[in-house]
Amino acid sequence: MKKNWAKNIKNVVLHPFTWIMLILLIKIIAFQIVIFDNKSFFHILIVEFPMWALFLTIFIILFKERKWLAIWLYNLGLSTLFIVVIFYTRYFSTVPSYYDVKQIYQSNSVGGTVALLGTPYDYLFFLDVAVILPLIWYFKRGDSPRSFANAKKWAIGFSCVGLITTIIAFFYPLVDVSYFAKKHGYIQSQFVQMYERSIGKAFAENEYLSDKDLAKLKGNSYVPFTEHDTYGLAKDRHVFVIQVESLQGFTIKQSIDGQEITPNLNALLKESAYFDNVYQQIGAGNTSDAEWLMHTSLYPEGMDPTVNVIDNGSEIPSLVRTLKDNGYGTATYHADDITYWSRDKLYPALGFDYIYTSEEIPNEKEIGFGPADEVLFNFVESQLPNHLNEHDKMYSNIITLTNHTPFEMPEEFKYLDLPDEYEGTYVGNYLQSVRYTDEQIGLFIKQLKKLGIYDDSLVLIYGDHSGLHGAPVTEKDYEILKEILGHGYNLQDRFVVPVIFTAPGIFHGETHSQLGGQIDLMPTLLNLLGIEHNTQMIGHNLFQYKHNLLGMRYYLPGGSFISDNTLYTAPSAKHPAVLYNRETMKKTKNTKNMQKRIDNTLQIMQYSDYIRKEMEEE
Repeated sequence: MKKNWAKNIKNVVLHPFTWIMLILLIKIIAFQIVIFDNKSFFHILIVEFPMWALFLTIFIILFKERKWLAIWLYNLGLSTLFIVVIFYTRYFSTVPSYYDVKQIYQSNSVGGTVALLGTPYDYLFFLDVAVILPLIWYFKRGDSPRSFANAKKWAIGFSCVGLITTIIAFFYPLVDVSYFAKKHGYIQSQFVQMYERSIGKAFAENEYLSDKDLAKLKGNSYVPFTEHDTYGLAKDRHVFVIQVESLQGFTIKQSIDGQEITPNLNALLKESAYFDNVYQQIGAGNTSDAEWLMHTSLYPEGMDPTVNVIDNGSEIPSLVRTLKDNGYGTATYHADDITYWSRDKLYPALGFDYIYTSEEIPNEKEIGFGPADEVLFNFVESQLPNHLNEHDKMYSNIITLTNHTPFEMPEEFKYLDLPDEYEGTYVGNYLQSVRYTDEQIGLFIKQLKKLGIYDDSLVLIYGDHSGLHGAPVTEKDYEILKEILGHGYNLQDRFVVPVIFTAPGIFHGETHSQLGGQIDLMPTLLNLLGIEHNTQMIGHNLFQYKHNLLGMRYYLPGGSFISDNTLYTAPSAKHPAVLYNRETMKKTKNTKNMQKRIDNTLQIMQYSDYIRKEMEEE
């Protein structure tokens, strides 16, 4: 009896299936610790491991005579996937979904940053790929058809466990993908997302919210659009919207050793209304999501770049179409490949008359991965006279490119004389890059004056998203930022983007500090122009309303909100829920109104999704 027991134990220990599954389990444990800080062996063994083991077992069954090749390829592919997920999470601070696989072709836009994300320890995920080779040699010496004879039985077992955990996952709301993946399994979270995107949303219904309802949810008393104090102040003016890549609010009015980081933007403030408390609200689409927010006043998709949900041939009610209906010619300029972030679908869907991208804008003075902003603005200036001959009023949407990670500028374009300790740092590079783009904006404003249209124009300048975030920002960078800011770099420093409405003769250097989001830019602009939009907007006129309630997807966990006095981050894969006082950015106690704000935020965002879905189906 004892001999049989010992023999059985020996057979199990020496069986190749035991070894490959043990190696896989160790890899899954390492992945869970690195990505989710999950150290629960029971959770990993029951929830996470069976799904990955099932796919490996299926490979073994399908490959038949080449099962060892299948095992090796599976582990190589899994190691590569885990490294991609780790790098992605370090940069974007969120766990990627299957949506993001479709965006691999965009990788050249952050290619220079990839080297900053990895550590030598990451590549230990490939150690098992090497370890398996001697195992293959050892077990193939006496290999027989019965070596993996029980694979089908194991596949059934793994399937049963995986099916149970997946079914359980479907009973929970998917508010934040990273947190959901930690609790219910990475693969299970992908299945739930597929369902939500393809089937679940098709059956989604939402209670209609009027403009009055939206105002109330944000804490305001509704005022009809045409009765706002700012309605029509800039009527019939030319409009220039400059979306500045990676421009963060803390750079405005900021100096280093007596040198202004943004001297030209600072000078513009004298003829502007400056909003210093506006938050980015982009999702996975980053810059393209900022364009979506600007031109629709609707929330972006979140985990999927919003451009991916736009069908070819769509005609989206937008700022562009509304301006065209009111006599404007419309043009957009971006010195990038039009296929990146599917702008070949986005721009026609928004309705631009003229679309200028890397095909039209000369590839000169290349910095990073495109023409320098100097070339972009020169091209805009060259097109304006023709546009003004064709149209009485012009709307020009200009997307800058140079101030993009990793922010490495040629020596001749470094206009700041920074302290020695800034040399070679990510923050130092960023400040030089911001200063360069600021210079080009200043030169462009001078050209508008030379053309004689500046005094008849409304210029909106805003940042699309943060530039300083994720693994590229080192401890030394944080020390420099603390020295610049006078406090530790926090979420408010990261997420607040500058918003400047410049209108000569109308504004005279006023600063507004009420809470706003990028979703509010379109209604604010239209109100100044005295133009009503023909479909509902989720944002509101920043000049009129003093209270706000903002949501953010992707860069904050689902269920997070930003209110007048607090910033709430919902629980994520690695961090518990936290409520901050926005004035001090110190943790504060939960208030009795917190759950109501969470519910109101989710209701507003879900209603935005409903409006977008209705647009797609029309």
